[in-house]
Amino acid sequence: MAKAAAAGAAILQRSGWSNAGLLAVFSWWLLVWGSRAEQMEEYLKREHSLTKPYQGVGSASSSLWELMGNAMVMTQFVRLTPDMQSKQGAVWNRVPCYLRDWEMQVHFKIHGQGKKNLNGDGFAIWYTKDRMQPGPVFGSKDNFLGLGVFVDTYPNEEKQQERVFPYVSAMVSNGSLAYDHDRDGRPTELGGCTAIVRNLNHDTFLVIRYVKRRLTVLLDIDGKHEWRDCIDIPGVHLPRGYYFGVSSVTGDLSDNHDIISLKLYQLTVERTPEEEKRDKEVFLPVVENMKLPGMEPSLEPMSGLALFLIVFFSLVALVFAIVIGIIVYNKWQEQSRKHFY
Repeated sequence: MAKAAAAGAAILQRSGWSNAGLLAVFSWWLLVWGSRAEQMEEYLKREHSLTKPYQGVGSASSSLWELMGNAMVMTQFVRLTPDMQSKQGAVWNRVPCYLRDWEMQVHFKIHGQGKKNLNGDGFAIWYTKDRMQPGPVFGSKDNFLGLGVFVDTYPNEEKQQERVFPYVSAMVSNGSLAYDHDRDGRPTELGGCTAIVRNLNHDTFLVIRYVKRRLTVLLDIDGKHEWRDCIDIPGVHLPRGYYFGVSSVTGDLSDNHDIISLKLYQLTVERTPEEEKRDKEVFLPVVENMKLPGMEPSLEPMSGLALFLIVFFSLVALVFAIVIGIIVYNKWQEQSRKHFY
């Protein structure tokens, strides 16, 4: 910064600027640069971020993050599961998030001894109402309330041919939806993409961005420091006050699932008055214009008695209508005969 300022001052001086003018320009430049740096710094929300050296994680009660299951803190990462069978682990934020617009950057690594399609199972990134509850969905509970983004490394559905694994997908649940493990979550999936992320020699990143009720997921997994689109879903309504977490599970197949960092950024976004009305706070997660199984109440079949009563009263109404019709017809005939004579 000092070299840049000195170079700029030298250029201005050669252009005939006075020392007073130089001082004014330099002061303005420092003010602008400083305000921008401060603005960028306040975007990072440390109470929702997990970074090295992971001080107190999993051991101190004052820590912002809590470990579950087989998760353990190492010097360079938090290992959710080791490359061993039948393990599950998670790390959860203790602080609920009340941000309106946010971005979660996940730096992760998946690696192990298994060959292609002989590894598993992957990990999930959560923004949910409940925390620290183990279960069958990548090590966390099913029928959750909130958002789950899954990095699935093993295809459970044998007949499917359309997608290549590992595969990233997203799901929003209001508590009534169950994740279909046997079908890799396809019935409730909002969107997804293939993501080759195992046993790579470069860093791998995933970003979840939630802005103006729009959910997007981006990947940087090719070692080119470039983001590419994976998921883009408008009309996603997520309540505030939920918790961030990451979980993983292994079964007969396994992998090391490591989280190097989780960084949450608060995003400052301008809204029009119409957008303010549309973005009112919600209390249950919902996705607009999405018809998913379990989102609509199922109709119970009618009982035998109800069916009998419907048929009976329909026949009564039909007989009544016929009688009225006959009466009206006879009256009309009488009137016609009187006019004739």
